Amino acid sequence: MEQTISPAAASAAARQRRPITDELRERVRRDLPEIAEINNDELRSKVVEAWSFSLAGTSYESLVDMPACGVPGIFEAKSGNQTDHLRAVTRQAILVADDYIKNFPQLDIDRDLVIAGALCHDIGKPWEFDPINRQRWKSSPHTGRPAIRHPAYGVHICLSVGLPEEVAHVAAAHSSEGNMVARSIENAIIHAVDEAYWQVMTAGNQVDPDTIPAAFRRP
Repeated sequence: MEQTISPAAASAAARQRRPITDELRERVRRDLPEIAEINNDELRSKVVEAWSFSLAGTSYESLVDMPACGVPGIFEAKSGNQTDHLRAVTRQAILVADDYIKNFPQLDIDRDLVIAGALCHDIGKPWEFDPINRQRWKSSPHTGRPAIRHPAYGVHICLSVGLPEEVAHVAAAHSSEGNMVARSIENAIIHAVDEAYWQVMTAGNQVDPDTIPAAFRRP
C-alpha cells in the first residue's frame, strides 16, 4: 500500500540538515574572504558557523552555486553568483563605516558588527532560493511563496548558532521588513549599501530587464 506523506511531514523532511563539516566551513571562508576582516575571534567564528548552518539546511553545496539575484525572479544579474553581492555589500559597508568612524567620531559605530552584519544580511537566502523548497511552496496552497522570506529565516539562523542579537537584527531588518522598526546605525549603513548595489547594477545595465521591478525601470 502506497504511503501518503502529509504536507507537514514533507516540510519537516525538507528541513533535515546535512552535517556541518570542516570542509563546509573552509568553503565558506574561501567564498567570503572578508570574514577575515572581523577582529573578534568569536564573532568571526560564528559568522562561519552561521553560513555553514544555512547551507547545510538546503540543497546548495556552496554560495557560488546560488544565482546572482535579489530574490528569485527579481533583480537577476546577467552574470556572477550570490557571493558577488554579499562581498560587494560588505566591502562597501566597510568603506562607509570607516569614513564615518574617521570623520564623525561622535557616532558610535561598531566596525565588527558592520562587517558581520553585511556578511550575514542575506544569510536566509539559501532557504528562500532552494529549488526544492520553491517547488514545495508552488505545489501547496497552504505555505505561501515563499513560506518564510530570507530576512525572517535569517533571524532563525543567526540565533540558532549564537550570533549576537545585533547581527540578527541586520538579517531581519535590512530589507523592507526593516521599515517597521528603527534600524541600528550598523544596519542603516548596510541597508543603504544593499539598496545602492542593485540600483547601480541596474543603471549599469547588468540586470536582466525582465526582472527589474517597475519602480526601477527607466521610462
